[in-house]
Amino acid sequence: MTLTMLQEYWWLLISVLGAILVFMLFVQGGQTFLLGVSDRTEAMSKMISSLGHKWELTFTTLVVFGGAFFASFPLFYSTSFGGAYWLWMLILLSFVLQAVSYEFRSKPGNLFGTRTYDTFLFINGAVGCILLGVAVGMMFFGAEFQVSKGSILDAGSPVISRWAPTHGFEAIFYWKNLVLGFAVLFLARTQAALYLLNNHPEAGQFFDSNRRRVLVNGVIFVVFFLFFVALLLTTPSLETVKNGGIDGGRSEFAVVDYKYLLNYLHLPVALVAFLAGTVMVLFGVLRSAFARHFTGGIWWSGIGTVLVVLSLFWVAGYASTPYYPSLIDPASSLTIYNSSSSHFTLTAMSWVSLIVPFVLAYIIYAWRAMDKKH
Repeated sequence: MTLTMLQEYWWLLISVLGAILVFMLFVQGGQTFLLGVSDRTEAMSKMISSLGHKWELTFTTLVVFGGAFFASFPLFYSTSFGGAYWLWMLILLSFVLQAVSYEFRSKPGNLFGTRTYDTFLFINGAVGCILLGVAVGMMFFGAEFQVSKGSILDAGSPVISRWAPTHGFEAIFYWKNLVLGFAVLFLARTQAALYLLNNHPEAGQFFDSNRRRVLVNGVIFVVFFLFFVALLLTTPSLETVKNGGIDGGRSEFAVVDYKYLLNYLHLPVALVAFLAGTVMVLFGVLRSAFARHFTGGIWWSGIGTVLVVLSLFWVAGYASTPYYPSLIDPASSLTIYNSSSSHFTLTAMSWVSLIVPFVLAYIIYAWRAMDKKH
């Protein structure tokens, strides 16, 4: 395989992992329900039982997603993780709170009480989803960084990428990023309610409560999602004029109006995935909310979410589009062609990637095994 084929192949794998991660965020969405439910009740027991058996899969997917990005596109990893470190540290902190909470929430002799850990889980669910949405938003709306590979030889400051002085705080409060962040949050909450319907299909108050959650959160999600799509399709972005490659050469870009709309039109597979996924999500939400007893909404919505997120990654990275545009130095924008690992590294990792189907099979097996214990 040529270097270009390997770069495009690895962006496809990154897209798949990112799509699975967004789907698995239903665990975080479910955690935001905990503070609204009385402790030591049947509803709380059912929620903790369902979510507690899945949180490790979400955390593992996040780690694999980050590891794959580091190995395949290290310049992005050093630029974003090393530059916008306040954003990523807050995301990491929220997931540390999650792990600690599930470990100690029900331990004997818990001095802080279960409600303290429920608050930590709420923080992970709300803050984690919003900030992950903000991080992805920068892939479309840009970030304030500059790349200079020659700076690695600077004895005073040997760093390749230089960020805005606020180091990620500015991205958190950029309103376009927040639109996507809140869309991710309410999607996660909607899918959490759908998952609880599926995991506890017995008719009763708990089932009816989750149907209401599906409707309320689904409506809010649709509003934010449509707002994000409108912003995405009308936002000017960059198109590669000259690719600098991975040897340190400077890339050249031109501003193109309606770039992502044009990408969808030039990538029919992405357009079909986006439209089909959107219809599947809406079907899963509406039927679950209005049918008397429908429990399959999580699969319709989950598969639809994966398709939509895949299409977003494709229009972000393919069609000569920089997947990480720079707002202060457009020539520093990152593409899959100027930020990847070497041909040798990508080739070696491609052989390792052949075990991905086996990993997915294990996840499915573990999912079913955990569900038997709730």
